[in-house]
Amino acid sequence: MPGNLALVVAAGRGQRLRASTPKQYLPLAGAPLLRHSLAAFTAHPAIDAVAAVIAPEDRALYDSAAAGLALLPPVSGGATRQESVRNGLEALAAHDPERILIHDAARPFVDSATITRVLEALDGGPGAIAAVPVADTLKRGDGARVTGTVERRDLWRAQTPQGFHYRAILEAHRKAAGGAELTDDAMVAERAGLAVTLVMGSEDNFKVTTADDLKRAERFAAAVGEIRTGLGFDAHRFADGDRFWLCGIEIPFEKALSGHSDADVGLHAATDAILGAIGDGDIGVHFPPSDPQWRGAPSHQFLRFAADRVAGRGGAIVNLDITLICEQPRIGPHREAMVARVAEILGVAPGRVSVKATTTEGMGFTGRGDGIAAQAVAAVRLPAAP
Repeated sequence: MPGNLALVVAAGRGQRLRASTPKQYLPLAGAPLLRHSLAAFTAHPAIDAVAAVIAPEDRALYDSAAAGLALLPPVSGGATRQESVRNGLEALAAHDPERILIHDAARPFVDSATITRVLEALDGGPGAIAAVPVADTLKRGDGARVTGTVERRDLWRAQTPQGFHYRAILEAHRKAAGGAELTDDAMVAERAGLAVTLVMGSEDNFKVTTADDLKRAERFAAAVGEIRTGLGFDAHRFADGDRFWLCGIEIPFEKALSGHSDADVGLHAATDAILGAIGDGDIGVHFPPSDPQWRGAPSHQFLRFAADRVAGRGGAIVNLDITLICEQPRIGPHREAMVARVAEILGVAPGRVSVKATTTEGMGFTGRGDGIAAQAVAAVRLPAAP
């Protein structure tokens, strides 16, 4: 039985942002906004499992955003946030966790320290929320006219995650069903008589609500952390056959590529580039050719593994540039499909992936048509080292 679960609420439509795609699936620093929130909890050592609440019609968007992350099956949301949370809590009943953290997907910059503070506060009571004290002077107004000043002492701005003892908040949500719509889970807990503790959140843990918020999030993502680059190279010789895999696409040809896995030289180089950017060894370290379980294995799982290692460090892939080196076959007819497939595997926008091809003008093993080589350069954004 898991002790600590996280429930990421992502069923809203984000109408105030006025985008054709729900805001949680819009790109932010190379990955869907939702992915940043999910990755923050999957990477936290004290969180045993993570589930998302989504709109059923967004399933394809969710699958792309969550690809490769270790998650419980998504839960269908309801007509309101309160109903969506209740659906999520009910779906987790079979796991019967001790504690649950509820987080809005639209807060992509929640940090590990905030998550830890909320969890630790639950040792002393049934509920705890991240929040920041109000620093601005507050005015009450009638239209454009000031009618009074509000005392800001003891006022806090509530954030998420909001944490609770699981059974207590589940029962509180059940009791609140069908009544007045409550604005957050702490309010549901308060109505049920549960004590809720305030813990310090972070000004960086802001909520993306409007187009200006999304621009702010892009600026914030660009300003924090560091950009690292990695280089990958691989080559495979031709063998008897009539097709082979290259950058995730099956290519009909008069020969095949020889290798322990599916010999996808493009994805192998890309995997090494990403692993190199985060200082995490290479493809042979994680998937040794001496291990029979990788014989004939599809290489997309290697690339997805590398992307997950980035996400597990709280990072994001900025871009990936692959160069294929061969005399034959012609890469041009397959280029767009390769870009789309690599982007799909990584969970990034196609504009962040480039696939190019060149020859060696008849020189060397590729020039003789003995095989195909590939090199790749990856740029990765990671949180700044302490």
